[in-house]
Amino acid sequence: MQEIKKYVEDNKQRFLDELFELLRFPSVSADPKYKDDVLKTADFVAQKLKDAGADKVEICPTAGYPIVYGEKIIDASLPTVLIYGHYDVQPPDPLELWKTPPFEPTIRDGKIYARGACDDKGQFYMHVKAFELMMKTNTLACNVKFMIEGEEEVGSANLATFVKANTERLKADIVLISDTSMISMENPSIETGLRGLAYMEVEVTGPNRDLHSGVYGGAVANPATILCKMIASLHDENNHITVPGFYDKVLELSQKEREALNAAPFDLEEYKKDLDIDAEWGEKGYTTLERTGIRPTLEVNGIWSGYIGEGAKTVLPSKANAKISMRLVPNQNSTEISDLFTKHFESIAPDYVKVKVTPHHGGEPVVTPTDSIAYKAAEKAIEDSFGKQAIPTRGGGSIPIVALFEDVLGIKSVLLGFGLDSDALHSPNEKYDVFNYYKGIETLPLFHKYFAEFSK
Repeated sequence: MQEIKKYVEDNKQRFLDELFELLRFPSVSADPKYKDDVLKTADFVAQKLKDAGADKVEICPTAGYPIVYGEKIIDASLPTVLIYGHYDVQPPDPLELWKTPPFEPTIRDGKIYARGACDDKGQFYMHVKAFELMMKTNTLACNVKFMIEGEEEVGSANLATFVKANTERLKADIVLISDTSMISMENPSIETGLRGLAYMEVEVTGPNRDLHSGVYGGAVANPATILCKMIASLHDENNHITVPGFYDKVLELSQKEREALNAAPFDLEEYKKDLDIDAEWGEKGYTTLERTGIRPTLEVNGIWSGYIGEGAKTVLPSKANAKISMRLVPNQNSTEISDLFTKHFESIAPDYVKVKVTPHHGGEPVVTPTDSIAYKAAEKAIEDSFGKQAIPTRGGGSIPIVALFEDVLGIKSVLLGFGLDSDALHSPNEKYDVFNYYKGIETLPLFHKYFAEFSK
């Protein structure tokens, strides 16, 4: 541990400077105008893997953005760790809500503010620097493979094709992912499950053109009003989702499992204060930790219609649109849920509008084992680094490729993230604590050490 701490201390400023360089690339995969920047980011990642000591570094083309692959095989008889991350980021909008420019990283109160600071540039780059540390100190205990993609924020559309075509190249004993969070640095945790995702876009159309709201208002259905009513009907008075069949396959946890989940440190008043809300909201009969970890959800991610410019324009819009995501729990299937949603949403549309439902990307929920060698290695690494035991938790987010790795490669994953739920992922003023960044670089070499030892 002392050798690890010394290397990090001696290279702290360089580690930070390199992360800042990475964060300055506006690698927004959802917006084609950033295409050149996304490709430049892939080049940067590939070069840093080479600099750290990886062999066979390759920028692998796909039908979309490339996957950066690199490896270091030191002994075929040793276990192999496949490290996954993504170099693409969410759009920074709305820009006016950022206190400092999203692609000009800034430190305030010990926190790095930038788009991608935590999700996932700051987190995957910890692995690159931890790998460098092990190479420079001659302490690499496992074979290591890197697979860093550029389309995670748009559903990893081309990753499955790449994985299926490269099963031999990607052969490993465990997938190690840092794209998740901890309860806090005082209460380190390891996520043992993730929710799945079904993402939809809906369009409600009324008249064949925008209308004068005075001439036609009251006689022609307003698609914006109808859409709002339809969306509102998707939850009942107990905030239970009303789509028929939605809960049919939901895996219910036992009372003992629920009690264990709720034993994790959680301050509801601090939670509300952080979000500046007066009360929490959610499905009746469940705690906040249960609502965000073991229960499925349905949320509106965006809604638009009519005139939203400056001043007034008295218009009855022709169309109204919304983006809706559903987080899924074990035993639910994204395709089945998408079909159930589509059928229900079309069925509740009144005769005076037309409805179109378009499924986007999806992914399956996963639960990772807590009795595996890899999980025990992660536990021991955290115990050494933090001086206390890790708490197992369930994550509310989705990493669809975890199920893909298990299905195609036949290997489990360990979710060893160092972010915080308060890091404003996907929001303005995303951040990542400088302390967490360095702590990750210190902890990850210990995972490799113990994974090699426990695998013997």
